Amino acid sequence: MSNDIVTIDGPSGGGKSTVSQMLAARLHYTYLDTGAMYRAVGIKIVRSDIDEKNPEQLARLLDHLDLRLTTDAAGTRVTVDGEDVSEAIRTAEMGMVASRVSAIPAVRRTLTALQQEMGRQGKIVAEGRDMGTVVFPNAPHKFYLDATAEERARRRHLQLLEKGQQSDYQRLLQQIIQRDQDDSSRDLAPLKPADDAIIIDSSTMDAEAVVRFMLERISGP
Repeated sequence: MSNDIVTIDGPSGGGKSTVSQMLAARLHYTYLDTGAMYRAVGIKIVRSDIDEKNPEQLARLLDHLDLRLTTDAAGTRVTVDGEDVSEAIRTAEMGMVASRVSAIPAVRRTLTALQQEMGRQGKIVAEGRDMGTVVFPNAPHKFYLDATAEERARRRHLQLLEKGQQSDYQRLLQQIIQRDQDDSSRDLAPLKPADDAIIIDSSTMDAEAVVRFMLERISGP
């Protein structure tokens, strides 16, 4: 496994995506959005109308999974079976689906293997829930980015409003609290900081401040 890997784990809405993209740009690394990968599998399962608890049906779906991440000026684009689902997977509802399907062993095995294959190329910033604990346990630089549930809901609420979409802050808050519970209590790769991760509470920090802090820790004394 390459030694030039940075992992950024943490709960939903903590600013991981923004920070990871900024950090990757500063380091001239590739940004690996693993959360988008789970959302993509989730949307494929929902649209395929299969029983995700049926091992045979799920195995067939994963065997024929055509999932690709590309980067352009607009950011990371996600395609499933040739269809760009970059916007469709970003809803709060798909976030809940992603949390559920990520607890399925077959899904995690498939995507973990794909993520590790991408990691062999080196120079990546890997964002997710278990990057530092499971996928890249030997990564030299690990961060766990957190913020209060209220602050994460506020940020998401403002993001949706800025996009011209309707948003219910209280509903978002409840979804975030529920997802935190689901992600942290699952048996398979639960959400938690790696033992050697640097924990950052971004509740009162903007993205630029977080990135500067990470760069200082990566570059060393």
